[in-house]
Amino acid sequence: MKLVILTGMPGAGKSEVANAFQSAGIPVIVMGDIIRKEVERRGMDVNPENNKLVMLELRDRDGPGAVAIRCVESLRNSDSEIVVIEGCRSLAEVDIFDDCVDEVCIVCVHSSPKARFLRLKQRSRKDDPQDWSTFRERDLREISVGLGAVIALSDIIVVNDRTIEALRNESRTLVQRFM
Repeated sequence: MKLVILTGMPGAGKSEVANAFQSAGIPVIVMGDIIRKEVERRGMDVNPENNKLVMLELRDRDGPGAVAIRCVESLRNSDSEIVVIEGCRSLAEVDIFDDCVDEVCIVCVHSSPKARFLRLKQRSRKDDPQDWSTFRERDLREISVGLGAVIALSDIIVVNDRTIEALRNESRTLVQRFM
């Protein structure tokens, strides 16, 4: 099995790239969904503060690969030749995934902080930051858990600095590289 790990800062466009893989019939496991489901399981509202608490608690209790460990069963149950993991945030997570597959390719989606902030505000998901200080705090938290190292060691970088259609076109081209 080949694993494509999508990484990047919040709001960079990982979900759009993941959608292109999904449209091609390639399964996508979203790591952020693990946190959101755990927040809901605990009877908490899905919001930036609760997501932060749960994410940090899981990593503190179960180690830096805690979220990846919770994705492994879905990964192992897939019969697809290619699987996509969206939202990897640390090298510990990469190592966990690497132990489960034949090959790993890390794809980073990059965009400027200003563009990402505007996208997140417009997306209006319950756990998206609505002010710059919350956004900045989230960025720094993501970097503190190891996201910067995953970005730095990416095999492919997709720069999302144009239109959504340009990103979708580039994403479809990227998918074809893996097919």
